[in-house]
Amino acid sequence: ERIINASSNEGDIVLDPFCGCGTAVVAAQKLNRKWIGIDITHLAINLMRTRLKDSFDIEAKVIGEPEDLNGAIALAQQDRYQFQYWACGKIGARPAGGKKKGADSGIDGVIQFIDNPYGKASRVIVQVKSGHVSVKDIRELKAVVADEAIGVFITLEPATRPMVEEAITAGYYHSPIWNTDYPKIQIITAEELCNGKKVDMPLQRQTSITFNKAEKIKKKEGEQGRLG
Repeated sequence: ERIINASSNEGDIVLDPFCGCGTAVVAAQKLNRKWIGIDITHLAINLMRTRLKDSFDIEAKVIGEPEDLNGAIALAQQDRYQFQYWACGKIGARPAGGKKKGADSGIDGVIQFIDNPYGKASRVIVQVKSGHVSVKDIRELKAVVADEAIGVFITLEPATRPMVEEAITAGYYHSPIWNTDYPKIQIITAEELCNGKKVDMPLQRQTSITFNKAEKIKKKEGEQGRLG
C-alpha cells in the first residue's frame, strides 16, 4: 500500500501481472486507483474476486474465463484442474484441498450454509467431471453425500437420461428454516454454468461460512498530494 501510495496518483492504473491473492489490487482499489490484475490460475482469480466483493462490494470484470461451451471445453483440454477451479468458482464453491492435486476423494468443492436454529453449518458437496460420465458417477455421488445436505455434479458432457433419473431417485433435502425442498442431487452442465445457472439451495446469509471473509475496507480520501 505504501509503494502504491508513493509511486502513483489517484486515478492512475496499477498493474499487477502476478496478482495471486490480490493484495496489490485491494490496495489499489482502497487508494482510488484503477487496476489490472493478472494470474494464470482460476483458483487465484476466484479468490481475488471474492476478496474484492467482501472488501468493497464490487463485482470485478474477469477477462479470459470461458464464456461459452467451446471455451469450457478448451480449458478442460488444456488443464482439467483449472477447469475444476473455474467450475467451482462459478457456483461459489471453495475448492476442496486448495491447490493440492491429490487422489480423487469424490469431493472437488464445498459450499457451506447455516440452515437450522442451532447455527450448525450444512454442506453442499461439489464434484466436477471433465471427461466421460455415466450413471455410475451419480450413484457414487449419492454415496458421498448420504450424510450431507446436497450434492452437485458438474459435467462437461451433457447428462444422459439414466443419470437424470438416478439423480431424481435421491429425493430432496428439506430446509427447516425455509420449509422448502431442494433436489438432493443436482446435475449442472458446463454450458449451463456459462449461462449463469446456480445451485438450487437455501439462501446463503453469510458467504464467510464458505470462504474466509475479507474485512470491509473504506476507500481513503484526501490523504495524498499529487505526484509530478
